[in-house]
Amino acid sequence: MTRANAAGIVSLTSALLVVLSLLAGATVSEADPPPHAMARAFMPGERLTYALSYLNMRAGTAVMEVREAPPVAGHPALKLLTTAKSSPVVTKFYPVDNRVESTIDADTLAPYRLIFQRREGKKHNDFDVTFHHDQHTVTSIKDGNGETLPIPPNTHDLISCLYYVRSLPSIQPGSPVVLNIHHDKKNYRVEVRVEGTERLRMVSGERETIRLLVIMPFQGLFLNEGNIRVWLTNDERRVPVMMKAKVIIGSVVARLIE
Repeated sequence: MTRANAAGIVSLTSALLVVLSLLAGATVSEADPPPHAMARAFMPGERLTYALSYLNMRAGTAVMEVREAPPVAGHPALKLLTTAKSSPVVTKFYPVDNRVESTIDADTLAPYRLIFQRREGKKHNDFDVTFHHDQHTVTSIKDGNGETLPIPPNTHDLISCLYYVRSLPSIQPGSPVVLNIHHDKKNYRVEVRVEGTERLRMVSGERETIRLLVIMPFQGLFLNEGNIRVWLTNDERRVPVMMKAKVIIGSVVARLIE
C-alpha cells in the first residue's frame, strides 16, 4: 500500500464524519422559517459503529454517539460525539485519530457549538465553532486563530445536520435537496438527491433502505473523486447503514456493524 492510498483511505474515514451528515429529506434554504421543535428519530444512548474497508481490507472504524448534555441558555441540549480511527495496517502509513463533538438544541436540533480535533498523519488541527443563529454569524477558531463570520439561516455543522434530517417527516424520491453546511470557516450548499429504495443485507438481517446521492460542490476536503452514495434505513429511525465513495484508486465503503 502506498502512502497516497493510505491518505485516501483515512480521508474517507474522516469523510464519514461529514458525508453521513449530508443527508436530507426536505429543501433547507435561506428563505425557510426559523427552526421549530421536532420529533426526534434518535435518543440519548444511541451508538452506531461503522467499519471502513478498502479493496476488502479493514481501513478504519468510526463511532457515532448521542449523549445527554447540560442545558444551554436555559434550553435542553444534547451532545453528538463522533470518533474515527485508522486500522493498525493503515496507521503504519497514515495514522488517524479524529474526534468531533457537537452540542445541539434538543428541540430544534440547531447546533450551539462544534469542537473538532483532527489528527491525520502530520496534520493536527483544532476547530472550535460557536453558532449565533439570531445574528446569522459563527465565531470560528482554528488552531488558536479566531474570527466572526456570516452564515445563512438554518446552517448546520458537520454532525448536527445528520440528526436534523433524520427527524424530518418524510423523504421523497426524485426531488433535489439543499443543505447549508459550515465547515472550516466556509459556508457550503450541498445537494442531495434521493435515488430510490434498495434492499441491503445487514448484520441484523435484510432491510429496505433509501439510497441517496450526495453531490459534492467542493474539492480538497477529502480525496474522493466524485459524488458519494449513502444508504439509510427506510423506517422512522433512518439509520445510516452504508456509504460508498471513490478515492484516488478504487473505492472506500463504510458499513454499519453494530
